[in-house]
Amino acid sequence: QVQLAESGGGLVQAGASLRLSCAASGRTISSYAMGWFRQAPGKEREFVATISWGGGSTDYADSVKGRFTISRDNAKNTVYLQMNSLKPEDTAVYSCAANRGRTSRIVTAYDYWGQGTQVTVSS
Repeated sequence: QVQLAESGGGLVQAGASLRLSCAASGRTISSYAMGWFRQAPGKEREFVATISWGGGSTDYADSVKGRFTISRDNAKNTVYLQMNSLKPEDTAVYSCAANRGRTSRIVTAYDYWGQGTQVTVSS
């Protein structure tokens, strides 16, 4: 079992930056692809970013490409999401997830999920 715990969310103004962290416990995530997803009120959960187990491959949703960066530190069993130039439409609960297979944009491809951290961007 892998337990995931997100942190780093908060309330910021448009244009600001935040760095989310996802700390894993219970098992090393060095062999897992990791992903970040978000869910706004009344909307479906949507893909944000994913990174391969070694960090050599990443993929981003078009809506965040060029503003968000996913990274990982396997020695710390942690994955990060650096979010720059935040917009009000980025407001959502952000969750990280672990996937025993390859990087994926698909929610059902992920085996373990964290509880999420709230990000609110005011205009």
